[in-house]
Amino acid sequence: MDFLQCLFGLKRAHKRLVSLSVDAVFLCLAFWTALLVRIDDVVVLANTHYWLLLFIVVPLSLAAFAKLGLYRAVLRYMGLQALTAIGVGVMFSTVSLVLFAFYIDAQIPRTVPIIYAAFSLVFIGGTRAVVRSMVGSGMKRIGEPVIIYGAGVSGRQLLSSLAQSHEYYPFAFVDDDESLHGTVIQGVHVHSPSIIRKLVKQKTATKILLAMPSAPRSRRQAILTQLEPLAVQILTLPAMADLVNGTKLYSDIKEVEIDDLLGRDSVAPRGDLLAANIRNKVVMVTGAGGSIGSELCRQILKQTPKKLVLFELSEFGLYAIERELNATAKELGLDVEIFPMMGSVQRENRVQAVMEAFEVQTVYHAAAYKHVPLVEHNVVEGVRNNIFGTLYTARAAIAAKVETFVLVSTDKAVRPTNVMGTTKRMAELILQALSAKEDHLTRFCMVRFGNVLGSSGSVVPLFRKQIANGGPVTVTHPEITRFFMTIPEASQLVIQAGAMGKGGDVFVLDMGKSVKIVDLASKMIRLSGFEVKDDTHPDGDIAIEFSGLRPGEKLYEELLIGDDVTGTEHERIMTANEVCLTWKELEAILDRLDKACHNFQHEVIRDILLTTPTGFNPTDGICDLVWVQRNNPDNTIVDDKVVPFVS
Repeated sequence: MDFLQCLFGLKRAHKRLVSLSVDAVFLCLAFWTALLVRIDDVVVLANTHYWLLLFIVVPLSLAAFAKLGLYRAVLRYMGLQALTAIGVGVMFSTVSLVLFAFYIDAQIPRTVPIIYAAFSLVFIGGTRAVVRSMVGSGMKRIGEPVIIYGAGVSGRQLLSSLAQSHEYYPFAFVDDDESLHGTVIQGVHVHSPSIIRKLVKQKTATKILLAMPSAPRSRRQAILTQLEPLAVQILTLPAMADLVNGTKLYSDIKEVEIDDLLGRDSVAPRGDLLAANIRNKVVMVTGAGGSIGSELCRQILKQTPKKLVLFELSEFGLYAIERELNATAKELGLDVEIFPMMGSVQRENRVQAVMEAFEVQTVYHAAAYKHVPLVEHNVVEGVRNNIFGTLYTARAAIAAKVETFVLVSTDKAVRPTNVMGTTKRMAELILQALSAKEDHLTRFCMVRFGNVLGSSGSVVPLFRKQIANGGPVTVTHPEITRFFMTIPEASQLVIQAGAMGKGGDVFVLDMGKSVKIVDLASKMIRLSGFEVKDDTHPDGDIAIEFSGLRPGEKLYEELLIGDDVTGTEHERIMTANEVCLTWKELEAILDRLDKACHNFQHEVIRDILLTTPTGFNPTDGICDLVWVQRNNPDNTIVDDKVVPFVS
């Protein structure tokens, strides 16, 4: 093995010279062995015609091997191309042997070329296979022992990639395909998933690499559910799209995505709906630097609008998304003008000026304060931004003759128990009332959905951080559940729903089944390679602690106020028929609310939100920090725990 290490350490030119010399010896050995097998007399070694024949055939054969690319193939990664080069090269060498033996009258027996070809294949091809096997089985015994789940093309590519480093040592494949069980791939045995627990204990494997990037999400969820009890860290390959376009490599293994745990396969978006309000139009996104707003911008850019206006209050958020979108547009060769505009949706004249200057045709209103505890502690700003910000942006859109206005709403607007949800329901009422007015041409619609994975308020990154720090993982309540969806899927559905709106529509996205947060935490702990520490397993690694519900937090979220829901032409989008107010009724309420906010009259604000038909049913008293400080300075709300809030 030391010799092989030394050999592989040579320069590329020296390696080729060694290969040529060895193959020359093998061809000579194959020829003399073939003659001795056929004639069985060493006297043949003195025949000058045979030596002349070798002098002609061997260089020609080596030239043929070189032309076929045999000496460009890396021995330790020798594949089908190298085997083909050996086969064709040996065939050429055999034919050359026959032809030149005839021309120089070498008098070789007729069976010798056949025996020569067989020995040449064995010597040249067989020795390479043996060396390759020795390299695979002997040189890659160092590193952390891991199991590769999936012995298909991706699994084999992953094995080849890992062979180039010393970080991991793949000692076994596991695959569901029974036809592969018992086979050996590049020196690694393929086993049934039924014995994976035994394999883990056998080599004390601490990681399983999931090599199934193109498998449906539901299939990956089933596999993860099977692996979860092993308390072994699960890593996975990047998505197949990333592997194909070259942005990721097979060696770029990463932690399991949480959307794999949810197991819900996304539906391919409809191109006609995605493009309807965007292609060759001027599009504006408010809150463009936020989690949803930035993803909306990415999806919109792909549909090639004429112009894309980014409206954002955060300077850094605006800078980051503009830079990213410009880089993407350049990379994809898209001729889209991108305009970064700073401003607040609470300044109606600024919003209207921007819309009129760029002649905006479609608006996606994603600007909002969405973190429930923060809005509970900053009620006036939450009302100002979410209710009046929507009102001002909608009025600016009417004045600027915007064609389509889409509000990004939330499931927390349904029977809200907190100020944030109530403000979003009020925003919906505003658009419904404005839509019913007949003095404008703007088409308003709302899209309501639940939590998105990876958003700024998601529990997932906080859980990961807590697990990395050794715990505990904090959950507010053992029974709390939430709906989840990936940011790209949610953004695509928002765009598609907006294209179907007729005016005043409240669209509801199919979020699948709700997820119990404590179960999500347990899965993340076990799939990170740890045991959950509880009464049943007191020697576990990471405990789950319950901190109690935060102000305004609900145990369960809903997407519908009632049962009056209608399907649409898209299987994941429904339309809800909700209670609404006339603009005259709502205008009086908004005037009172505006004055109460201006005077910081929190009791009046609470009363208005309770009496307006939003379904507001608070679980806590007034939690605004300014109000608490003024009314009870000795009892200020103090949160001394880092508790991830399920937004």
